[in-house]
Amino acid sequence: MLARLWHGRVRSAKADTYETYLNRTGVPDYVATPGNRGAWVLRRTESDVTHFLLITLWESEAAIEAFAGVPIDRARYYAEDDDFLLEREPTVTHYVVAGGSTRVA
Repeated sequence: MLARLWHGRVRSAKADTYETYLNRTGVPDYVATPGNRGAWVLRRTESDVTHFLLITLWESEAAIEAFAGVPIDRARYYAEDDDFLLEREPTVTHYVVAGGSTRVA
């Protein structure tokens, strides 16, 4: 399994709206792609800038390619991203998932 990490920065004043936008656009696209095993949106605020980290899990590089195209490390953006993001980071990072667990409350 592979993890795909994307990072973006927005003005903190727009963070709540951007989070809603991510959950309406990118997250549904991720989870609808065959081979996706989950998507998480993390956020951290530093003064007037809020960082977003999207972590998605994938069963294979082929599954990532179906979502992102070639090369698979190219970031995928949506129509309104420029209304929020301070810049478009051109690439994402992939990791092999070497272990972990999930705990259900």
